[in-house]
Amino acid sequence: MSAVEHEAEHLVPRRVLIVDDEAPLRRALSTSLRARGYDVSGVTGGEQAVVSVADKTTDLVLLDLGLGDMEGLDVLKRIRLMSELPVIVLTARDTQADKVALLDAGADDYVTKPFDTEELLARIRAAFRRKPEGVVVPTLITRDGVLIDLGRRLVTVNGERVPLTPTELALLEVMASHPGRLLTHDFLLRQVWGPGYGRESNYLRTYVGQLRKKLRDDAASPRFIVTEPGIGYRWIASGE
Repeated sequence: MSAVEHEAEHLVPRRVLIVDDEAPLRRALSTSLRARGYDVSGVTGGEQAVVSVADKTTDLVLLDLGLGDMEGLDVLKRIRLMSELPVIVLTARDTQADKVALLDAGADDYVTKPFDTEELLARIRAAFRRKPEGVVVPTLITRDGVLIDLGRRLVTVNGERVPLTPTELALLEVMASHPGRLLTHDFLLRQVWGPGYGRESNYLRTYVGQLRKKLRDDAASPRFIVTEPGIGYRWIASGE
């Protein structure tokens, strides 16, 4: 199946909202997305974007940060107060600090301008695979002899129970409950160790290393945990 056929196969088209005050870019993206079977709408400001999300008239947001009426980061934060639908940020900012701030605020992904349209389309497909009906929180994960039962707080490898410390289990639960999403060091530290943490990335390296060893996961060819250098970690969703 071609990419175009895959994208157009849904009986109900996916609804994509483009939030950008540059008319030429909106038109170009709209043309590309509609050609692939998406239902596309566009707005020029952050307030309009927030209203559209609140009205539940979109399934994914392409959000430019350089808006006239609101800072794009504030738009993202307001969207996250009401919805977990996928948000891909379009940004000309390419510093690591900017990218971390976007991910901490709840972005699912980002594309740095200028970008290739085919790359953006691939990221949109990946976002929909990760969240086909909203947030997917797995309770039972099985992969290559490893079973993770979050409901029973149980991990086995080839049928043998693997003992996890409370911290290892808490880290595993947070990561596995956000499949496919890049989780920053700051986010993981606050979720597992508490709000007073955020800079102790050495804690994460230690515990991620222990988890990998117990799950028999290879950092060079991971099945579960991907390292995003300098930013954080991503739990590989089933089927990726």
